[in-house]
Amino acid sequence: MENITIKINGVEVSAPAGSTILEAARLAHIDIPTLCYLKEINEIGACRMCIVEVKGARSLVASCVYPINPGMEVWTNTPKVIESRKKTLELLLSNHKKECLSCVRSGNCELQQLCKELGVEDENYYSGEMTPAMIDTSAAHMVRDNSKCILCRRCSAVCEKVQGIGVIGPNERGFKSYIGTAFNMDLADTSCVSCGQCIAVCPTGALYEKDNTDEIFAAIADPDKYVVVQTAPSVRAGLGEEFGYPMGTDVEGKMVAALRRLGFDKVFDTDFAADLTIMEEAHEFLDRVQNGGKLPLITSCSPGWIKYCEHYFPDMTENLSSCKSPQQMFGATLKTYFAEKMGIDPKKIVSVSVMPCTAKKFEIGRDDEDAAGVPDVDIAITTRELARMIKKVGLM
Repeated sequence: MENITIKINGVEVSAPAGSTILEAARLAHIDIPTLCYLKEINEIGACRMCIVEVKGARSLVASCVYPINPGMEVWTNTPKVIESRKKTLELLLSNHKKECLSCVRSGNCELQQLCKELGVEDENYYSGEMTPAMIDTSAAHMVRDNSKCILCRRCSAVCEKVQGIGVIGPNERGFKSYIGTAFNMDLADTSCVSCGQCIAVCPTGALYEKDNTDEIFAAIADPDKYVVVQTAPSVRAGLGEEFGYPMGTDVEGKMVAALRRLGFDKVFDTDFAADLTIMEEAHEFLDRVQNGGKLPLITSCSPGWIKYCEHYFPDMTENLSSCKSPQQMFGATLKTYFAEKMGIDPKKIVSVSVMPCTAKKFEIGRDDEDAAGVPDVDIAITTRELARMIKKVGLM
């Protein structure tokens, strides 16, 4: 593909034809702030944080949607540009519930970080009426707090374009605009699959996973409870990011040590139950082949996928494996075989899982997930929740 040369802040930059100013700048390691932008997912120029000056343009332009042209001259850090970005942040804050000290995203909030970088000193510079707050706690896995939403539309874009669900999106117009469901239904009443991808892309604290860490601390403090934790394989590679390690750093040893110091009686790896799942699904596959069962056989490891199939492809539910997921298989084994082997009453065991997917919070409450007459898994938490537990007790 032909390259085009432009100047950014007086420096020549070469980028493929068809690139935007933002893409060209990033190729040259020139930072332009964004809030709504997600490459190939949400490129709508809505937040106006990525505005830049272009020679000959009648106004500042949104770099995430403005294509480059040969000989173009761009400035990303002029007083006019910086003042405009700062003003945008002040306007966003005027309709934002400012609870930064108690917000779950404090210290890891893109809006907060930009305000710090651009020197926003008065968060109430523009005061007045605010869009009515709507908080939805109906879903098993997450909380939606529109009082902290900046209408970036990342969540609705990833829900629709990446996951193929589209249960949330912009409603109303102008000042009344908000991100919500059709007919303002509770999220639990929609076809949401609990995947949590909207949480992953939200730049503020408008979307966050339900926190179950207090339940775990209470169980650990109870001398009558035997608290056991299992960790999914990806947790060891994701946990380090919460403590400043490079993305993908394996912190398995540190993670296990931290879990023991938190007070868990036993620490196990979900890999064990993944092996059980493979064997059980292989057995089921052979049985279907030999006895004319429904084929192809589709794994049931992911509760998000199961829910997706139930909502959108109900005609294929018979193709799903009848096996439990590794998380649930481990919980079932823990409260049957392990409990019997160790001489522990299953009712006294608190089964905790640390998982990368918020759909696991939904899964533990499904029917028939109680092999011993008690829930296979009592509490499911995410990697971020585990990080908060470690930080809370000072194990850093």
